[in-house]
Amino acid sequence: MPAWSGSTRRARLPPDWPAIRARVLTRDPYCRICGIAPATEVDHIHRGDDHRDANLRGVCTPCHRAKSAREGGAAAAARRSARRPPEPHPGLR
Repeated sequence: MPAWSGSTRRARLPPDWPAIRARVLTRDPYCRICGIAPATEVDHIHRGDDHRDANLRGVCTPCHRAKSAREGGAAAAARRSARRPPEPHPGLR
């Protein structure tokens, strides 16, 4: 199953995304997270649809996957905790 399966992310990218991506990767030839590996992907620093250069950085694939996994895990945890009512303290029942 492709990584983008079920995501609307690609559809929300601006029409000139290939040019933006090329510009960011030219500006950031090495990963802005680890600073070692060549940048091969463009990361949105702050989640959402802000495609300005100030919110974009070149990153390597392993760093991008790790960051995306952390964000996805945090979002899933927030959804779970929002649905779950707090349990009363056992001594107060």
